[in-house]
Amino acid sequence: MHALVLDRPGRPLRAADIPLPHPGPGQLQIRVAACGVCRTDLHVFDGELPHPKLPLVLGHEIVGVVEEVGPDVTRFGTGDRVGVPWLGWTCGTCRYCVSGRENLCDAARFTGYHINGGYAAATVADERFCFSLPPGYGDADAAPLLCAGLIGYRALVAAGDAERLGIYGFGAAAHIIAQVARHQGRRVFAFTRPGDVAAARFALELGAEWAGRSDGPPPEPLDAAILFAPVGALVPTALRAVAKGGTVVCAGIHMSAVPTFSYDLLWGERVVRSVANLTRRDGAEFLALAPQVPIRTSVETFALGDAQEALDRLRAGDLRGAAVLVP
Repeated sequence: MHALVLDRPGRPLRAADIPLPHPGPGQLQIRVAACGVCRTDLHVFDGELPHPKLPLVLGHEIVGVVEEVGPDVTRFGTGDRVGVPWLGWTCGTCRYCVSGRENLCDAARFTGYHINGGYAAATVADERFCFSLPPGYGDADAAPLLCAGLIGYRALVAAGDAERLGIYGFGAAAHIIAQVARHQGRRVFAFTRPGDVAAARFALELGAEWAGRSDGPPPEPLDAAILFAPVGALVPTALRAVAKGGTVVCAGIHMSAVPTFSYDLLWGERVVRSVANLTRRDGAEFLALAPQVPIRTSVETFALGDAQEALDRLRAGDLRGAAVLVP
């Protein structure tokens, strides 16, 4: 099958014909119909996430059709449309897994990092970690729901019942979660890169009541802020923006170093916390919620062979919403 392969972090992806994978026990062989391009792909590509499987097929926002099932498969059959997320396997027995925190499993394996992902014509996935997708979403439109949406939803839950919600970095995750927040009756304040007029306009179109520079203050104190931009310097900036008792949620899997800041920014029972990965419960809740909002994803599609261009444009911030590969 055709695939784009990462041989070493930092090197351009290589087009290759590699063996078609066949499913083992409990696995599905999936013909890829669409695969989102996520910022985590950039972190793997750049070597910011250590020890990836090499050579590697990136991609963990996969929408496809089951072509073949392995032994002991019970949930899906050939012809079913499924979604494959970042979380690809957990041990099921550690203290994290048995307490409902499988996202923290020390032995977890992740799609497009430890397991070949969706920058290919086909992939294999553990059926236990695949999702049925809500009807009404095309393949490309559904792809961003599987990471930008799922982990963004977990970050929104971590923000608590905040009415005044700040969102830093208005890309794929933010444009989805802003819709959910507005559906829940929250007020959304969008923080974009200085000078990025298009991103600010996009945020306002999606229901934000204010959009401004990420390095500046909001018009009033926030109850919580979610940082989708992987910029550590935004942590103290967001702490300045939230009121006493407020929460700053760091939603990325990787972030540049957080600078030192004075204790008065944290004082007043403010909270800084991270969000790691996702659980299958997150997926079930979010994918049930998506058509109720209803979430509408903004996507730009690319041919599989143009994956490097999609990654480069994501890095440059030159996308409105999400990039999606369509083999």
